[in-house]
Formats: sequence, C-alpha cells, structure tokens
Amino acid sequence: MTDLLIDTSERVMTLTLHRVAKMNSLTTAMYAAMADALVAAQTDDGVRALVIQGHETVFCAGNDIADFLNRPATSPDMPVFRFLKAISTCAKPIVAAVCGPAVGIGTTMLFHCDLVYAGDNAAFSMPFVNLGVCPEAGSSLLAPQRMGYGRAAEALMLGEPFTAEAALEMGLVARIVPPSEANALAQRQARKLASKPTQALLAAKRLMKQGQAELLQKRIAEEGDLFGELVRQPAAREAFGAFLEKRSPDLAKF
Repeated sequence: MTDLLIDTSERVMTLTLHRVAKMNSLTTAMYAAMADALVAAQTDDGVRALVIQGHETVFCAGNDIADFLNRPATSPDMPVFRFLKAISTCAKPIVAAVCGPAVGIGTTMLFHCDLVYAGDNAAFSMPFVNLGVCPEAGSSLLAPQRMGYGRAAEALMLGEPFTAEAALEMGLVARIVPPSEANALAQRQARKLASKPTQALLAAKRLMKQGQAELLQKRIAEEGDLFGELVRQPAAREAFGAFLEKRSPDLAKF
C-alpha cells in the first residue's frame, strides 16, 4: 500500500509511514499492514531488526479521526489491536526515527521500540484525556515507569506536549540529531543490531522485557476496553466532532 512502505534490506525490515499530506495519520488499513509486517518479521530469518520511520517533517499525527470514527475498534481482532499486540510482543529489536509531531499512538508506540532517535524538531504528545478518552498501547503503565509519575501525569492527564530534549532526558529517546539525519541514523543502528549474534540479541531483549510482559498485555486490554466505552460517551463525541469541524471543543460541561 502507498500509505505504508515496507522494505527489507541488509536483514532490516523498514516500515515507512508515507502519508505526509495527512500528517502520517494512521488508518485501519495502515494498522493492518503494520501488524501483518511485524508478525511476518517474527518468523522471517531474513529479518533481524526493524525500523519504523516517517518523514523528516512529521512522524505520526495519531489516528485518522474520520477513519477511526467510521471504523471503530470494537473487538480484539481489529487491526489496531493486532498492531498493538504485534509491536508489544515483537521478539526482534525495533528502532524508530521520529521527526516532527508524534501524537497519540505516534508517541505511545515508541514505548515498545528498543531504540528511538529523534530529530531536533520532534514534538511528542498524548492528548487522550483532552479527547475524552483514556491512554492506550500500555502507556498508562509504561509512561510513569519511563517518565516518572509527575511527568507522566502532565503528559497523560493534562495532555501537555514535550520536546525532543525532554524525551532524551527521560530516556524515551536515545539521541537527538538534525531531522535530515534521523532516518539514516536509525538505519545504521538497525544494521548494527542485525549484525549481532541473533540468539544473544533476542535473549537480551527478552530478559529486559519479560518481567512485565504479562502485566503489559493485561493493561493494554484494560485500556482498550475502557477506551471503547469512553469513545461512545458525550465528551468524546464533542471532542472528535469539534476536531472534524475545526472548532474548539466545549468539554468543561462533561
């Protein structure tokens, strides 16, 4: 599909979000394609590492709201949940290159990546509460762990954005570079990973992740259930309606 480019070279599978005119917002079809690619990579001996990247001006502006409202995620086998399952359980290392806006899932997917490199123009935000819904992708568990409770509360409860420098300080980002260099750096680092002894590399990731693997899947499921309930409530309908109508939402009454 043209909105998501998938390429495998030098034992690295690269998923490039390629919908710049729409700020790389994710559609149901894109979620399905990413989920399928991640699942396929798990059993492909020709893939030893993965890269998720966007454009030097934008990584991902979250869900495509119109598509999201027309195709709500109502069951665990929906593409968005398949993607979350695939990225959160992927045994192979995932490297991300992030430039420009990373909104909602554009930020929360990064908690599941092993190495994240940011352009100095990167801007992260998780405005779920501002949209009348709750955190997703396990971010209610992973954000406080990574960021500390106070910063996570600002990001998840106030919906306040944070910069590449803040992301570097809290450990979400490994390095900041000029936007024109981010994708290339992610590729170089992924190729380094792909050159390592496979079993040792997979063991290192598994050992670092296994302590909370079960808890994480439970949290993702809990968030999904609550998200599905909240998105049908008046506050979310007002927030999403205002977004589509390009006006300020009136949420204080909810």
